[in-house]
Parts: sequence; C-alpha cells; structure tokens
Amino acid sequence: MILRASLAALSVLGLAACDPAIPDSGAGVGFGSYSDYQAQREAELIAAGEGSAAGTVSALNSQAASSGSTSTDVLISEAAAAIPSSVENEVGISSENNFDAVAGQRSIEEDAALVAANRQQYQQVEPTAVPTRPSGTQPNLVEFALSTTNNVGQPIYSRLIPGAATREARNCAKYASPDLAQLDFLASGGPERNAKGLDADGDGFACSWDPSPFRLAAQARAN
Repeated sequence: MILRASLAALSVLGLAACDPAIPDSGAGVGFGSYSDYQAQREAELIAAGEGSAAGTVSALNSQAASSGSTSTDVLISEAAAAIPSSVENEVGISSENNFDAVAGQRSIEEDAALVAANRQQYQQVEPTAVPTRPSGTQPNLVEFALSTTNNVGQPIYSRLIPGAATREARNCAKYASPDLAQLDFLASGGPERNAKGLDADGDGFACSWDPSPFRLAAQARAN
C-alpha cells in the first residue's frame, strides 16, 4: 500500500515538471511590463520635441480653461482651422462655376438676362415623318418577298417549256448574285412571266433566290 502511494506521488511530481510556464499576460511586447513601455514612449516623445501625451492634454486643458471653453471645443476649432478654405482640382475651377467670381463680374439680374439670351438662341427641331422611299421602275425585293408565302421550289406559275432547267442554269450564271437575278426577273415581267428563263420550276424565285431572310426580319421587328 505504501509502495503504491509513493508511485502515485512520483507520477504527480513528474507531470508538474513537464507543464510549461505560463507567461505573464501583463508583460509588454519586448518589455518587462507595459509600464516600462509607457516610460520609454514618453521619453521618445520628449526627445523628439513633441512633449509627452500627458503634457499635451494638460496644455489643451490650460488653454481651454483660460478661454472659458472645453477641451473638445479647442480640438474642434484647431481641426477646423486645418481645413482649407476651398478645394480645387489640378486645373482649377472656371469662373462660371465659381459663385464669387460670377458675383464680381455681373449681378443676379444681369446673369438672368444672359441665361435668357442664350435660351433664345436654342433651336428646337420638331420630329417629322420619315420620307417615303421613291417609287421608280426598279423592283423592290423586300416588298416582293413579304408579298409571297410559298417556299423555294413550291411551284405557283406554269412553266411548260422543254429544257427549262438547262436554260435556267445557263442564264443564272450571267448574274453575280441571286438578288441581281431576281431584280432582273421581276423587271422583265416576273413572276408571272419567265421571259429570260430564270424561273424554271415556276415558284416565282429566279436562280434559287430565297425570300426567307426578309420574312424573318419582318417577323422579328413585329415582335
């Protein structure tokens, strides 16, 4: 029994020896205590000619007491004195934006007369209707496309001409684009007539010209 008690006591002593020492929470960083830090900081301020913090507060209080105002009033007045009277950008401000400059140049009545004179020079343009597109002999592809409902290759007009497909391929090669072929086709009596052999299947569209892009654009605008 005595042996067990001795072993327990030795175990407790061993654990106590392993515990790290708890640092003093009141010690300053790099100093033995915060009081040492305050003392050194006061010495640095005095050496720099700024005086100690306590001395500065005391001087403000003395100044406030002699003037009959509180220390808060002194601080506010000193802060207000440090604010510049005007703030300007790098290029300064124009005389038109400076009230003092304008007041020195003309009176309020003269300024009002100047504003009225400037308003009389304004010209207000009333909106007018968009002029209509001049209608000449040239066919309009947009109007023609929106007037049709059939698809490309869907025949509407009778083209009973032998060899019409071969003739169409030969004649369409003369045009730089299907739009130009369609314009010439309409100008030559199309879509009812196929004078130049550009519409072999009778759908009313020369050289595979497609009206779908114009129809889709009109639908998108309507929506």
